[in-house]
Amino acid sequence: MSMTNNKAQAYDIAVKNADGVTIYYNYIADSKELEVTRGRNYVNNVVIPGKVTYMGRTRKVTAIGDCAFDWCNGLTSVTIPDSVTSIGHRAFFACCRITSVTIPDNVTSIGNGAFYYCQSLTSITIPDSVTSIGDSAFEGCDGLTSVTIPNSVISIGEAVFQGCDKLTSIIIPDSVTSIGYCAFSNCGLKSVTIPNRMTSIGNNAFSDCCCLTSVTIPENVTSIGDGAFLRCCCLTSATIPNSVISIGNSAFRGCRSLTSLTIPNSVTNIGKGAFNFTNREEKLVEITSLIKEPMDIDTNTFSYEVYKNASLYIPEGTMEKYKACKGWKDFVWIEEITDDGNDSHY
Repeated sequence: MSMTNNKAQAYDIAVKNADGVTIYYNYIADSKELEVTRGRNYVNNVVIPGKVTYMGRTRKVTAIGDCAFDWCNGLTSVTIPDSVTSIGHRAFFACCRITSVTIPDNVTSIGNGAFYYCQSLTSITIPDSVTSIGDSAFEGCDGLTSVTIPNSVISIGEAVFQGCDKLTSIIIPDSVTSIGYCAFSNCGLKSVTIPNRMTSIGNNAFSDCCCLTSVTIPENVTSIGDGAFLRCCCLTSATIPNSVISIGNSAFRGCRSLTSLTIPNSVTNIGKGAFNFTNREEKLVEITSLIKEPMDIDTNTFSYEVYKNASLYIPEGTMEKYKACKGWKDFVWIEEITDDGNDSHY
C-alpha cells in the first residue's frame, strides 16, 4: 500500500466541538447525514459527536470517511459515536500514536487500510456488527497484541494483520469462510484455529509466521494456496484433511521443522516446491502418501535431502505407479504399507 501523503482539504462544513476541536464533515445520504472527512492535522484526543447542528439543522454522524484522519501523527485517541456504521478506507492510516480504538456496535464494515501502520495500537475489539474487514486494515500494527474477531465476520481481506509481529494468538471464528492473501503473514502467531467453514486457505495467508508450531486444517478445506505456510520454520506438525484436493506452489516451503507428513488420497495436485525446505537442517524423515493414483509432481516439490534420506510410505500395490511418476520416483526409500499401517515390502 502506498505511503504517499496526499492530504488536501475538501469538506462541506467545519463545526467546532464543545471542547474547542474543529471537525470537518461532508454531507451524505441526500444531505441528511454527515461523514467525518479530511480537514487539518488532528492532534491529541478527538471526540466525534453523534449529532451535529449547523445553521439550525441537526444531522447524525454516520460514517468516518476515506482518509479522514490519515497521517495525523499527533493524534493519540479518537472516540467514535454509536451512530457511526462504517469506517472508510485509510481512515486512520499511519496514525502512529493512537494506542487504542473502540469501534462502536453499529459499524458493519472496516475499510481497506483503515488502521494501517498504527504502530502504537496495542488492542482492538471488533464488534459483532462487523461482517467484513478490508484489505490491510491493521497491516503494520506491530504493537498489536490482542484482537477479538466476532462471529459476525464472514471474510478477512488481504494483508489484514500482515506484519503484526506481537500478535501471538488469534481465534478465527467459524463464521469466516475466506482468508485473503497475506492476511496473517509475518505475524507472531504461535497457534491458530482455522474455522470449520473455511473451504480454502489463501495464498501466503500465514507465510513467515516464524513462531507458529502447529496447525490443524479443517475438513471442509479443499485447497491450500500458494505459499500458505511459506517459511513457517518452527512448524512441527500440520494435519491435512482428506477434503484437500490441491496444495499450492511453495505451500509449506521452508517449514524445516516438520518431521512427518501425511498427504491424503483426496489430493490431485501438488504445486512446485510445496514441501521443499532447502535447508540441510530439515527434519522431515517420514512422508506418508495415501494417494492411490499418483500424479506427476515437479522434481523440486521436495528438497534433495528429503528425496535421498526420508522414507516415503505409499498404499499397498502402488509401487509401480509411484516408480513411473515424475518426482515420486526420485525417492530412494519407498515402502508400501497396508491399510492397517504395516509395511508390506521394501
